[in-house]
Amino acid sequence: MTSETDFKVPVIDISSYVGAEAGDMSPGAMAARQQVAREVDEACRSVGFMQIKGHGVPERTVQALKDAIDAFFLQDLDVKKRTMSPYNRGYTAPNSENLSLSLGVEATYGANDFFEAFNIGADQHCYPPLELPSEVYQPNTWPSLEGDRVNPNLAVFRPNLELWFSAIAKLARTLTKVFEVALKLPEGTLTKLDDHSMDVLRCINYTLEPSTAVTFQDQMGMGEHTDYGMLTVLWADRVAGLQVLAKDGTWHDVLPEEGALLVNLGDVMGRLTNDHWLSTLHRVKPPIVNGKVQRRRSAAFFHDGNMDAVIKPLPSLVSEGEEPLYPPLTVWEHVTNKLSGSRRLEINQQGSDREAARVRASIRT
Repeated sequence: MTSETDFKVPVIDISSYVGAEAGDMSPGAMAARQQVAREVDEACRSVGFMQIKGHGVPERTVQALKDAIDAFFLQDLDVKKRTMSPYNRGYTAPNSENLSLSLGVEATYGANDFFEAFNIGADQHCYPPLELPSEVYQPNTWPSLEGDRVNPNLAVFRPNLELWFSAIAKLARTLTKVFEVALKLPEGTLTKLDDHSMDVLRCINYTLEPSTAVTFQDQMGMGEHTDYGMLTVLWADRVAGLQVLAKDGTWHDVLPEEGALLVNLGDVMGRLTNDHWLSTLHRVKPPIVNGKVQRRRSAAFFHDGNMDAVIKPLPSLVSEGEEPLYPPLTVWEHVTNKLSGSRRLEINQQGSDREAARVRASIRT
């Protein structure tokens, strides 16, 4: 069951940090930014999720993303499979991942997650002054515009996704600066960790045939998991499915407000803050509305941080008498451990005992 506590994902207007307003140094503008920072700090401590408005992403860019998602996912399966990659790029077929394994726990339901996905990410060309390893900053795999049964609308796919990637990468770095203010950290403390961030955009399609009988016990859209990096910016259809785990062990439905983008913290921010900020467990249930399976689309931008950034609790965020909860490790080591669970279908041997315990104790609904 789901408790009737005062659980909510707060809506925060960040316009004072975006565009021309970000350069306004008047007392009113400075006060507005401090208010945003306080709201962000409260959201990160209590929920680990927030909805942001005033983000500056135009509606035409949102529509371009929707057009791209439809152009790709509405193709035949065999056409989509041509873009599969052994790396964290390209197409992922339905039922080939299980996100709960990334936590270090056995799969909690009887089948793998039924979503399908397409990934692009930051490659070496995104950071031209640096010599970065290609096995980490991998080239993207794009679908061919030629061949049998290729959707003619696919011509928009690459330019539209690249447009979205660019806009959200900029937004993610703005949010990193907001986080510095919210945590009262010296300027540059966090931004030095993301100047060559391993950013990944994952477009996700949740769909089953309308006649499919779905029981919650044996099928999940996406299993329980935390995100891996610094923060995630999520666009999603206003269709039921996304749930967030509250501190009391109950799951709560989250539906994005019109025009809002969802933002949640990942494990890197949890580690940096010694869990004073929450890398919150979440999942996607089968999107069933009025007894029928609905199609649900989303696009998650994972702002993971620099591959070689060493992540450990910041001394100023470890309270007196506390012990650091996490040993040092690099972003790349952490992400690799997590992916060994979700994508290789192996239990992550470096999973957090606290996360696993929360999953096991959560109320099954």
